[in-house]
Formats: sequence, structure tokens, C-alpha cells
Amino acid sequence: MIYALDTNIISYILNGNVRLSEKLNSVVRAGNIVVIPLMVYYEARRGLLNNNAVNKMRLFNKLCARLDVKNLTNSDMNIAADIYNERKKTGRMIDDGDILIAAQCITNKYTLVTNNVKHFEDIENLTYENWMN
Repeated sequence: MIYALDTNIISYILNGNVRLSEKLNSVVRAGNIVVIPLMVYYEARRGLLNNNAVNKMRLFNKLCARLDVKNLTNSDMNIAADIYNERKKTGRMIDDGDILIAAQCITNKYTLVTNNVKHFEDIENLTYENWMN
């Protein structure tokens, strides 16, 4: 299985959530792949730079070296536009960043790991798990 970490999961790991770090290590040891979507990379890096979090930036860089940061593709953008238009019609808008993360996960059949289930729970064809439960 391929898991994709959401920004809030990265934040918990960088803030020292031992249980979540152990879950990540366990998933990787079991032979699963864990990736970081490009939008998550951007959101995490932006926040760390904004807060001048030098030590957390070092940890983030190590995490990114260990896991693979995945670029966005045209297919991801096409799915993202579909998600945006569907949500706009129904009045259930979410941030563009979350739309891009969801689209990349759908296109690549990643299971999104998030604690922000409300933003993602009704996106068609998106598989997600909450490792914080």
C-alpha cells in the first residue's frame, strides 16, 4: 500500500508525537510506501519558514529525504478541477491545497493519512485513514 501524509500529520510528527512516529515506522517496516504530496511539502515548508522553526526544518528535511516527495501532474490537475467544480456546485468548498492533495491521492491510488477527515470524507474515490484515532 502507498500512504500519503497530510500536512497535519507532518506537523504532529515534527512536534514529537511519539505514537504517530512509531506508527509511521511500523507501516514502513511492514513494506508499505509512504510519500509526501508536493502540496503538503509546500504547506509544511511554508509554515516552518514562517515560524523560523530551524530545528523542525532539519527534522522535516530528514523526513523528506527518507520519504519521497511526489510532484503534481496534469492528471492530478484534471482531477483537482473536477473536485473543485463538484464541491462548488454543492456548496462544500475546501481550500485549494486540500483539493490538490486529494486529487494527487486519487490519481495515484494513495491512501491519504490525515486528522482532517471533515475536509476529505465526501470526496469521491479518495481513500483515507486517520492515524490519530
